[in-house]
Amino acid sequence: MNRRKLILGVGFLAASLTVVGKPLFAADGDLRDDAKDIHQDRRDIRNDTKDIRQDRKDLVPDVKDIRSDRKELRDDIKNGASTDQIAKDRADIRTDRKDIKGDRSDLRADRRDRYRDRHDVRGDRRELRHDIREHKAGN
Repeated sequence: MNRRKLILGVGFLAASLTVVGKPLFAADGDLRDDAKDIHQDRRDIRNDTKDIRQDRKDLVPDVKDIRSDRKELRDDIKNGASTDQIAKDRADIRTDRKDIKGDRSDLRADRRDRYRDRHDVRGDRRELRHDIREHKAGN
């Protein structure tokens, strides 16, 4: 008999805690989700920053290549090189320009992604502060 009373008492106690604690767990879950979103957005920002650094590193050799190709073209024109050689130099310069244009486009896209991720972090922080205020007001 005592065992039945004990089991029923524990059951009612657990049920009452579940009913009362459910909104509290929901709020904590929202807070946890918002914190995870902020953490993920920060990770995205770090990755975007790494991509930007790499894009800048990729841009430097291309700029050096176009400088050397332009110098070579000037020297060939000055020394009276054949038209085929001058055409080849100009084609090299066009190729270098396309490479630089692609690198700059990648750099611009990575900067745009980093900006959007920073904006997401601000929004997630704002949402987290709002949820914390609601949680405090509810208690």
